[in-house]
Amino acid sequence: MASIIPFTDNYRDLSNERGNQFEFVCERCGNGYRSPFQTDKVAVGKGLLKGLGRLTGGTLANLGYATDELVNRNTNSAAKDKALGEAVEAVRDQFKQCRNCGDWVCAAVCWNDEVGQCLTCSPRVVDELSRAQAAVQVEQIREKVKETDWTKDVDVTTRAKVKCPHCGADTDGGKFCPSCGGSLVSAKHCTNCGSSLKADAKFCAECGQKA
Repeated sequence: MASIIPFTDNYRDLSNERGNQFEFVCERCGNGYRSPFQTDKVAVGKGLLKGLGRLTGGTLANLGYATDELVNRNTNSAAKDKALGEAVEAVRDQFKQCRNCGDWVCAAVCWNDEVGQCLTCSPRVVDELSRAQAAVQVEQIREKVKETDWTKDVDVTTRAKVKCPHCGADTDGGKFCPSCGGSLVSAKHCTNCGSSLKADAKFCAECGQKA
């Protein structure tokens, strides 16, 4: 009876018609390992027979196609089973399976040795402490920034314009366009109440006086 081949759900089969290769990936961080490419001598010989057959009339090519029954890269073959078994053994020490969530994770980055679970289920205390400290630090910075008046030199009564009405250039605020020097502040005022008027206003929005 042939040996049973153990395998996991965190691998991809990269095998092709010339040989076998497998890629194992951590289900938490995405880091992984790719097994060395193992050339399949039967597959290579099949290709040579087909190539020679085209030159000699097809007899050898027929032998090459006959070997397709011996090499089936998409389903099963003795060579592929052997290659998969060797690849699993090669990466066995690089991955751990968490008994809580069932994920296969890399031992180097995503495994908590102290608890025996992945870092998603059992984060390291020092990592959580550092994350909490950084979050509180950001919060305290925001509170300190609020204590400073950042608007004392900003004209908050004039409608800000992000584009110059004269040349269409982008602006960073202010009273004049940095590209053409055009005024960014409405100079029209109501002759009756003194309120500021839009450039295209026909009547004062405050008292109804004709502009």
